[in-house]
Amino acid sequence: MDGTRTGERDPDLPIVHFSQRQLGNGLRVIVAPDRLAPVVAINLWYAVGSRNEVKGKTGFAHLFEHFMFQGSRHVTKAEHFAIIQAAGGVNNATTFFDRTNYFETLPSHQLEVGLWLEADRMATLLDALSQENLDNQREVVKNEKRQSYDNRPYGTFYEKLMAAVFPIGHPYHHTPIGSMEDLDAATVDDVVTFFRTWYAPDGAVLSIVGDVDEEAAHAVAERYFGPIPPAGGFPPFHLPVIEATIGHESRQVVEDAVPLERIHFGFRMPAYGTPAFDALEIGTQILAGGRGSRLYRALVRRDRVAQDVAAFALPLVGGNSIYAGWVTARPGVDAGTAEAAFMAELDTLASEPVTEDELVRARALIESSELAALQRVEEVADRLSMYATYFDQPELINEQLSRYLAVTAEDIRAAAAAVFRSDNRAVITYVPHADQREEAA
Repeated sequence: MDGTRTGERDPDLPIVHFSQRQLGNGLRVIVAPDRLAPVVAINLWYAVGSRNEVKGKTGFAHLFEHFMFQGSRHVTKAEHFAIIQAAGGVNNATTFFDRTNYFETLPSHQLEVGLWLEADRMATLLDALSQENLDNQREVVKNEKRQSYDNRPYGTFYEKLMAAVFPIGHPYHHTPIGSMEDLDAATVDDVVTFFRTWYAPDGAVLSIVGDVDEEAAHAVAERYFGPIPPAGGFPPFHLPVIEATIGHESRQVVEDAVPLERIHFGFRMPAYGTPAFDALEIGTQILAGGRGSRLYRALVRRDRVAQDVAAFALPLVGGNSIYAGWVTARPGVDAGTAEAAFMAELDTLASEPVTEDELVRARALIESSELAALQRVEEVADRLSMYATYFDQPELINEQLSRYLAVTAEDIRAAAAAVFRSDNRAVITYVPHADQREEAA
């Protein structure tokens, strides 16, 4: 991946020691002993997310996150949760654009329980798949969409912003929740094909972190996952080539049941793993990192035009990512005023180098966050799987903080200038329904 992660780490920063081996079926296994507490984290990343879905079959990656808890050959429906809880552990799963991951944290003597459960559903999930399961989980996902997107104030911004920043046909044009029409049309054969294509050891990374013996952990991973046959090669993923910027300003106004006017922004930006992404991560701390940030101080405290503000970059690796944010206008303040104030702060970041004090504060916030994350076995396991899946370099876990701390004021200004352009901007303004506005007046 051109322009991705390189660089040396600071020798004074902590190191995560680990070993990596690949099984005969292609599964990559990473083990990082950590004897601080008698717990172990298991994290299994599959290299499939919503970007791998095809037209007419969106939402499948997220649907499978639900299916993976509906039983397998030796585990009944919902028993996965029950077994983990009975063993004193916790577990869950998440779906994103570029991956799906499943994870458990257990007392370390229960490592085999967690690995057996993950291996059993990787190998035999289809034994439990039925029309009844498909119908049930389809309804669960539809309810989730209604609760998290459709019936929540401003809840549709995520879908609208991705669609505005990435063109029709691009894998990031739709979000992982997918289309409810596509899910309604899904058949059991569709679901079987998706599983057989993507859920295989040669498309996965397994990380084991915690109070374990390194050789024993590798051995037990081999015992449970080694017999599972590979998929035999994944379909090539062809990412459409798009310009680095949108090329024009895109605007939408959405009337919805919202309490206040809010403006959402989206900018096309370099992918996660590039120096520009790192620079904008540091820049985000200066822009929106808490109550000492520029946006909060200027819009919320000083000028009192905003109720709240936010800015963030999504870590997408498929060629481009998205920088997003919002400002909620304070009662009595119109959306245009709040938008202009927000954009003024972005323009300043793009035109003037940040101060040394701001840079020191941003680095300190990032350093504190990164060091705290690396103290948690579940976070270390997740990052090892991530770096291996995205970049084939789990060792990047020991380099990322050094990369952040090396970002300069000019790096931030240059990255902001390239991204925060008027011809690279999608703006979605939410306003209350007309009858709400009349009542307020």
